Amino acid sequence: MSLNSIFQFLVPKDKVFHPLFDTAAGKLKTLAETLHEALNLPSKDRENLLKEVEILKSEIETIAQKTRVELGKSFITPFDREDIHALITAIDEVADNMSDAASRMRLYQIDKVTKPLRKLTEANLEATTEIAFAITQIKDFKNLAKISESCKNINRLERKADKVFDKAVADIFENETNILDIIRYKEVMMALELGTDSCRKVANVLETITVKYS
Repeated sequence: MSLNSIFQFLVPKDKVFHPLFDTAAGKLKTLAETLHEALNLPSKDRENLLKEVEILKSEIETIAQKTRVELGKSFITPFDREDIHALITAIDEVADNMSDAASRMRLYQIDKVTKPLRKLTEANLEATTEIAFAITQIKDFKNLAKISESCKNINRLERKADKVFDKAVADIFENETNILDIIRYKEVMMALELGTDSCRKVANVLETITVKYS
């Protein structure tokens, strides 16, 4: 048994940080679901869901702040302090980027939802689903292989989103003649692509944690 394993055995069961992570990850998945659902509705029915995305983002931000406060108050933590801070910050960043996409859709009044936009929201939804699952597995560090598999899937989805974004931007510049439409769609897709980039950052933190406790 490693020193880290012995330490985890001796540390009292965490009743603060894991519930915060679970709640934040669950809301993040719901945010991604809501955004994806919004893009599959007619533009006139989309507004309330896009507003809900921004509400969920604010709730995740509040959880992130509470986590940082608890980190300053707690003498014993379930894993390294810097990793707790990095993980909640990365989750918060994913929410920020996806909320930015929703805000830009409202600001630029995006009516037509293109196939690349749907593919990018799908990638974000799949990645946040993997994050939510992986977060549930760090409570006792008994399923490190499952966490590792989720991280691999997130990295794969991030690479997929990069390809979708690059091709979509190239297609826009080749086929679109309205400069305002070029700017509007590129801005929204960029925020969505940054969402998957942020999911990869969450995966990187999770991988760091699993290495320490393997």
